[in-house]
Amino acid sequence: MDLASTEKSFVVMVAAATFVAFWAIWLAITWEPPIEARLRALRTRRMKARSEQGAAAAKASTKETSLGLMRQIADRLNLLRGSAADQTTRKLRRAGFLSRDASVVYVFIKLALPLALGFLMTLLASSGLLGVPEDMNLLVGMGAVLSGFIMPEVYLKNVSARRRETLNYVLPEGLDLLTICVEAGLSIDAAFRRVAKEMQSSMPELAAEFEQTAIELTYLPDRQQALENMAERSDSPSVAALVNALRQTEKYGTPLANSLRILSQEFRQTRVSKAEEKGARMPALMTVPLMVFILPTLITVLIAPAILQVINLT
Repeated sequence: MDLASTEKSFVVMVAAATFVAFWAIWLAITWEPPIEARLRALRTRRMKARSEQGAAAAKASTKETSLGLMRQIADRLNLLRGSAADQTTRKLRRAGFLSRDASVVYVFIKLALPLALGFLMTLLASSGLLGVPEDMNLLVGMGAVLSGFIMPEVYLKNVSARRRETLNYVLPEGLDLLTICVEAGLSIDAAFRRVAKEMQSSMPELAAEFEQTAIELTYLPDRQQALENMAERSDSPSVAALVNALRQTEKYGTPLANSLRILSQEFRQTRVSKAEEKGARMPALMTVPLMVFILPTLITVLIAPAILQVINLT
């Protein structure tokens, strides 16, 4: 038994020594100086960055080509000039589309969507896929064209209303943070920028509005114009009240922190009162569903046994 255990130990030691020898040989073959490894990693990183930049440039060029085509069509039709174009730009800003190409895309969609929908619905109606009589094909096409004209306006109006409600709802919390920044000694544009950075994930709409206002306060020669732009973009009475408070502060030198704190309390009370108003309207709103869905079922359950008994007796 001692000889067998000695042989096993010797075999294990030889195997371990063989593994260590092969491992050392492999390391000696594959070893390279650290500087070469760093250079290779740097070259790989540069190649990856160049490929990403090339893909981004190709994507940007494709986007610029499509936008250039849209802008060329809109310019030929004079759709980007006059009071109608200014009104369209104002509506897009109220909806949160602040890009300079937003008006071009919107005008092109408003021009192309009626034609595309009209052609598609006429084709489907003519092929019989919609199951519409032949004398109604023209009416279906006209309805599709009219829907294409109306849909962009309805979408823009809904987005603007939703954004305005969101700004009204989150503004008290934004004013609390703005008050803290002002009391800490920051200027109004720096406070806007700091609050926008802090609220970027939780309140993106208000953060974008504050960031745009901070940029305009920094670069526009007239600070009042920047505040007016903020009120016009938001289209919100709460933001208009904030703009008036900022104007009075800059004009008369009143304490800004106290004004912001009072506005925050007022907006929060307004939000609570609106919630209470919606809660008070619930019984009146639930009357019709109760009468239509629950009352007939309740009457059926109560009267059905009596009706069945009368039928059995007769």
